Amino acid sequence: MGDVVPPPDGEHAEDGFPDAGEAVGRMRYEFRVTGHVSAVLAEGFPELDRVLAPRQTLFIGEVTDEAHLYGLLNRFRDLGLRVEEMRRLAD
Repeated sequence: MGDVVPPPDGEHAEDGFPDAGEAVGRMRYEFRVTGHVSAVLAEGFPELDRVLAPRQTLFIGEVTDEAHLYGLLNRFRDLGLRVEEMRRLAD
């Protein structure tokens, strides 16, 4: 097998998620969640802004590091929310 070559700095693997150990470093992220999330349920994400869109809810905010990012993803899962898309926003 050939050597595994990481993506260039600032790029992610094909799945769009940071590789293990990759620094996130206070970047803004957008999470697209299936359906409309109520204001009460959105209180589980005080660090993110909630925006209702057709058939989705967007959560947008600053992610401080890799642990925070994966903590948010776990929180979405634990609350029964399906993240359809996650992306890092341009500066």
